Amino acid sequence: MILTNVNTVPGKKIVEHFGIVQGSTVRAKHVGRDFMAGLKNLVGGELKGYTELLQDSRQEAMDRMGEQARQLGANAVVNIRFATSSVAQGAAELFAYGTAVRVE
Repeated sequence: MILTNVNTVPGKKIVEHFGIVQGSTVRAKHVGRDFMAGLKNLVGGELKGYTELLQDSRQEAMDRMGEQARQLGANAVVNIRFATSSVAQGAAELFAYGTAVRVE
């Protein structure tokens, strides 16, 4: 599965269009990570627990989007975008969407 944030796949021709596909995940904060983030706020630095949480969330949303595209018969998703939204106190959704296509 080719996944890209541009409108085409360089060197390939789009031969079929399947429409919009999407994948999402909702994640809650972790108490341990919150505690460590509070300490980091005092001294500064990267909040590695949150960085990992966001990386995992992006990957899960992308995997779900790719699976939806595969089920439609696509072999690529173009013009991929991400969005986030708060769904509850301490929980957020990460949403990935793009256009499923078949390229040759």
